[in-house]
Amino acid sequence: MREYKSIKKNIIATTVIATPIGKMFAASTNKGICMLTFYNEKTIPKLLEKLKKFFDADIMSAQNIHFDTLKKELDEYFEGKREVFEVPLQLLGTPFQISVWKILQAIPYANTISYAEQAVLINNPKAVRAVASANANNLIAIVIPCHRVIGKNGKLTGYAGGIDKKEFLLDLEKNNMCQH
Repeated sequence: MREYKSIKKNIIATTVIATPIGKMFAASTNKGICMLTFYNEKTIPKLLEKLKKFFDADIMSAQNIHFDTLKKELDEYFEGKREVFEVPLQLLGTPFQISVWKILQAIPYANTISYAEQAVLINNPKAVRAVASANANNLIAIVIPCHRVIGKNGKLTGYAGGIDKKEFLLDLEKNNMCQH
């Protein structure tokens, strides 16, 4: 692969990863994965622009050391052999959003919580809508498992990849728990 010179000091590498629930678009800095989203030609340019500004970086389709780890861990996850991701992440968010995403990462495999429960876990029980908004702004699907958050009534609610993908991921985890 060719080396690219960048006018800016930072480079965000991008790649497309095939998964059992469709193509996913990944981006990474040299410090870690900063985006993993379901492939959508309409939303990806906006998200990349956000990354470009935040990291003051050039974006290019290129190899990155973290993509190999991400691909391996995603494969293991979909095969039911991985419950926790270890790939380094570089989060793009406010301190509040990052605190919400840390709670997401602490939800055990094959478990779910409600947005209200998540708000309590960040010591802000009245912040249910803000928590839901932070979950919606999570740029790293599956690895930061916002699919594990459901409505207080137990129903599946919004998911950037679509409710069908959320249901698939929850079923995958539930079915693989039975095998452990």
